[in-house]
Amino acid sequence: MSNQIETQIDVSLTERNRLTAFFRIILVAPVFIFVASFAPTSSSDFSNDNWGAYGAGLLILPAGLAIVFRQVYPSYVLAFNEALLSLQTRLDAYLLLLTDEYPSIEENDVVSVTFPEVDAKQLNRWLPLVKWFLALPLYLVGLVYFIYAAVLTVIAWFSVLFTGNYPEFCAEGVVGTLAYWNRVAGYALLLVTDEYPTFSL
Repeated sequence: MSNQIETQIDVSLTERNRLTAFFRIILVAPVFIFVASFAPTSSSDFSNDNWGAYGAGLLILPAGLAIVFRQVYPSYVLAFNEALLSLQTRLDAYLLLLTDEYPSIEENDVVSVTFPEVDAKQLNRWLPLVKWFLALPLYLVGLVYFIYAAVLTVIAWFSVLFTGNYPEFCAEGVVGTLAYWNRVAGYALLLVTDEYPTFSL
């Protein structure tokens, strides 16, 4: 099994719902509010993109402190972080038009986020203190991918509206970007692995 967070999204390429695609930004609001309710601080403290919201709701500090001082990763913290990252990924998949299935607040078959086996004894107990710094190149590359995914989503939006189909090349780029950011979150924020993520989609 991989030492990285794995993200699988079953993308609907044909016979897409044009009406819900047109109003997607409005339709996603209730689930967005639900996800944002986990954030202990206001969203104005973060950048304008969704990636800042990861750090707000995820239990980063408890995981880091537990690894550094006790060399354990509490199972309830891990379960919460896995559930919240899965929920955020389902929201992103719907918002970015990868699926017409409304994001469930429970697990579903369309979006799957799989964490690696986490054994805190195998993790470097001091690495959580510097992972945020070591991940700076990942953030910079991720910003480029974020812009790339935004452009692909606009192309896909027009394609769905006019043809009812989602282009496969757009799906590969957008899914790859979501998977990339989940791997980065697993390394730098969730601390579930010491394996440095690759820069590729």
